[in-house]
Amino acid sequence: MINSALQYPIFGAEIRCPHCRQKIPALTLTDTYLCPRHGAFEADPQTGELVHLQSGRQWRLWEDEWYRQHTHPDGIRFEIHEALDRLYTQGYRATRVIIAQRYQELISSYLERNTPWRDQSEVGEPRLYGLPVEFSPSPQVEPCWDVINFSLEKEKGLSPSLS
Repeated sequence: MINSALQYPIFGAEIRCPHCRQKIPALTLTDTYLCPRHGAFEADPQTGELVHLQSGRQWRLWEDEWYRQHTHPDGIRFEIHEALDRLYTQGYRATRVIIAQRYQELISSYLERNTPWRDQSEVGEPRLYGLPVEFSPSPQVEPCWDVINFSLEKEKGLSPSLS
């Protein structure tokens, strides 16, 4: 008798597609999931990542949500920009962005650094899209930061229809 759990990849018999979020089935006896719209995704049991075979993009799972793992600064910057747009349309505005520590070297040259006009020796806090930037605690302190990419602090803003 074969254990049915061994017939499926590490994430089970089905997952939500990281792109379109519709449920997609696993192909039995493989490490592959197949989305009719986005093609094949392979689960890597060693890294716990899901890899889109056509593009090579990688995702990791945290609390039933897929997070893309970026290898280029434009990817993380674009994702943050999209999240800022979503916040704005919901009537909020971001006050700070916290970026996963693992992206610090990748994105640091893209951060805005303003120097105070009085004392040129001090460098102001880094900013992205005009927002102050902090880097996350280490994943050993908060394990979620090994998977998630960023977090936005927000406050209620003006309604988009009023501006």
